Amino acid sequence: MDFPGEVCTTVFLGGCNFRCPWCHNADLVLRPATLPEISPAEVLNLLIRRRSWVQAVCITGGEPSLTPGLEEFIRSLKSHGFKVKLDTNGSQPDVIARLLAGDLLDYVAMDVKAPPEKYDLLTGTRADLEAVKESIALIKNSRVAYEFRTTAVPGLLLEEDFLAIGQMLAGARHYVLQQFRPARTLLNPGLQELLPYPETTLKNIAVKLQPFFARVEFRS
Repeated sequence: MDFPGEVCTTVFLGGCNFRCPWCHNADLVLRPATLPEISPAEVLNLLIRRRSWVQAVCITGGEPSLTPGLEEFIRSLKSHGFKVKLDTNGSQPDVIARLLAGDLLDYVAMDVKAPPEKYDLLTGTRADLEAVKESIALIKNSRVAYEFRTTAVPGLLLEEDFLAIGQMLAGARHYVLQQFRPARTLLNPGLQELLPYPETTLKNIAVKLQPFFARVEFRS
């Protein structure tokens, strides 16, 4: 699930500049210093020991593009033959551009939170929309495998919002409509009891999004 087509180890990096209320990693976003820290050398050694059956790494967060030393860490992974996938919110296009230019990524998953007019609401902050749009363009025009994805949070995103996102991303190769899942670790505890959209509703929305993309996927 974390790296389509690959068995992977997932590495979580702490800290984020967004405050998406449905985020499952509240401690990573709000309290990263309270979590155990594993050094890059430890991670690499673990991966090398597992290399016979794990040949890919997904780097997620938090927001990985904010982490100092990210490029160096990815270079160390690539030097040992690992494929690398980056999960990102697209707020740091300069980082994405460097990693793509350095041929350091094999897959990119960018979370597109909302149509432009709802971005601040869904990210819980003043989002830099121009940076987000720049990242979208970089990823769409790259040669690496990628997906854009949106989590369908009832009450926050309506059907017309998904269609607006489709227009925003039109021409992209791969779009994923993700089911919202309530959990105790959500950044906004008030969403813990929120009922997800019925699968049939999201599958119908996915059908309506197909004209915008080469491939639309519903992920439950």
